[in-house]
Amino acid sequence: MANTTRQKSKVSKQGDTSHAGSENSRVDLLPGNSYIPSVGVHTTLLVFNAFFLPRTTLLQDITRIEIDPAQLSSLDHPQHPFLDPLTKSPLSTLVYICFGTAVLQSWWAGFVHNWRASTVVYGSDNQKRIEKAMIERQKAKAFGKAWLTTLAASFVFHLSLVLFGAPFSWHASRTYTLAFLLSTLTVYTPAFVFGPPAFGSSSESLIKRLEWIRLFAEFKIRSPVERAVVYPAIGALTGAWLGAIPIALDWDRPWQAQAWPLTPTYGAIIGYIFASIISLTFNTVRPFILD
Repeated sequence: MANTTRQKSKVSKQGDTSHAGSENSRVDLLPGNSYIPSVGVHTTLLVFNAFFLPRTTLLQDITRIEIDPAQLSSLDHPQHPFLDPLTKSPLSTLVYICFGTAVLQSWWAGFVHNWRASTVVYGSDNQKRIEKAMIERQKAKAFGKAWLTTLAASFVFHLSLVLFGAPFSWHASRTYTLAFLLSTLTVYTPAFVFGPPAFGSSSESLIKRLEWIRLFAEFKIRSPVERAVVYPAIGALTGAWLGAIPIALDWDRPWQAQAWPLTPTYGAIIGYIFASIISLTFNTVRPFILD
């Protein structure tokens, strides 16, 4: 009878331990209660950045009106007044969006970086504190490398946009601004969180390259952190590609060909937001399904 009681107590303790372990692993995978509101704040500010920040008139006064005000609307195809400040000076609109996106992505990448650091640091409390302090000291260096990688990737995106049919000499500044926006949305966060891809011959460079190939070529996601980085990047590129479709349609709207490249720009932002919500939903629901 006493042995039976001891066995039951052992089983209950093991059950409690396994339950606690699953709870701890869930806490490690998802950063407590901060993940959901952080995604909400991030996506909401991206919407504000896309539709309201460009209404600031400072840059519009500097760049002047690039589209004749008479072309902003027509009797047959009137444009909604809400869009007038956005289409009046497309270059200033794009500059504002790029600036706001760069600020927001810097904050978001820092959040994801801290999230990943909390999942890869092991050992005692002292060891965790030491390793986290070392990671914090390397942040400034990672920040610089990530933006250099983003800047380099923007030229690759610019060339790709031209090869896909974007104007080469006509409104080249607008095309490059779109390329910089795409690079900021897709390259900066993974470059800051995982480190930029290296092209050296060392084993560390090889591991970095293989990691980027696994994430962005093979799309093999192994953790919620990777999902939160990869899904929005794919969403931004998909949204930009779909956003180019209205340009070829005969709708005679100022925000189509006249205001290049506003439709791919807003398509990229909407695609990024939509994919972020999908990533949030999947990361939140998946642990409960697996349990």
